[in-house]
Amino acid sequence: MIDTYHFEAGTAPLLISIPHLGHLIPEDQQPLMTELGLRSGDADWYLDRLYAFGKQLGASFLWARYSRYVVDLNRPPNDENLYPGQAKTGLCPTYTFDGQPLYLDGRDTIADTEREARRAKYWQPYHDQLRAEIDRLRAQHGKVLLWEAHSIASVIPRLFDGKLPDLNIGTAGGASASPAIQGAIQQQLEQQSPYTWAVNGRFKGGYITRQYGNPANDIHAVQLEMCQSTYMEEQYPYPWVDTEASRVAAVVEKLVRAAFEQI
Repeated sequence: MIDTYHFEAGTAPLLISIPHLGHLIPEDQQPLMTELGLRSGDADWYLDRLYAFGKQLGASFLWARYSRYVVDLNRPPNDENLYPGQAKTGLCPTYTFDGQPLYLDGRDTIADTEREARRAKYWQPYHDQLRAEIDRLRAQHGKVLLWEAHSIASVIPRLFDGKLPDLNIGTAGGASASPAIQGAIQQQLEQQSPYTWAVNGRFKGGYITRQYGNPANDIHAVQLEMCQSTYMEEQYPYPWVDTEASRVAAVVEKLVRAAFEQI
């Protein structure tokens, strides 16, 4: 069996988590899915490549191998809506972000027994490793920065109006990271010109940011949700674009470094 996640232990109090990088679909699930489902189109493509600079910082890396269409690692285990009143993308989705069915039978829900089996097999191991690495880094360094790396198509009418800002920082409204960290990130955003941005706008941080960020105990969590148009083409087969990717990676590195210097 393929490991459900990839983990690399670093030497610095910095953990880069990429819970939606995975695109694999289990063999027993594949015959049930539509062509769109098998493409894993809502994956956060290439972020391991874009965040490669983190190795120079001594960061630990944790990322998913399996698709969010199997189970969404950035959703609560009880599947509650993180953004009440807005369209929901759940723990075990049955539709793409665009509202297209993922399953050939058009199902609206996943059975409770199946959802629990997926949670236990894919969701829980990722969170066990995440918790263990945060605890290790906190014990060794006395502080931790958890950087939640995400990307998304820039236009998804079902989920939001118009085009998203290019770079979307979330700190759970300031609850998951210190004011100094949020301020340092915002200062970097103000100093760069190519990209539009927002802080605690449409994306305030998902389950991981909200659950693990604990500034009072020197555990700071920041989510960056970036438009995929900044580094790749958003249409299948979703090719990487070198020039654009190099430019935005340099900006993202400045954001991470600015936050890291404040912990």
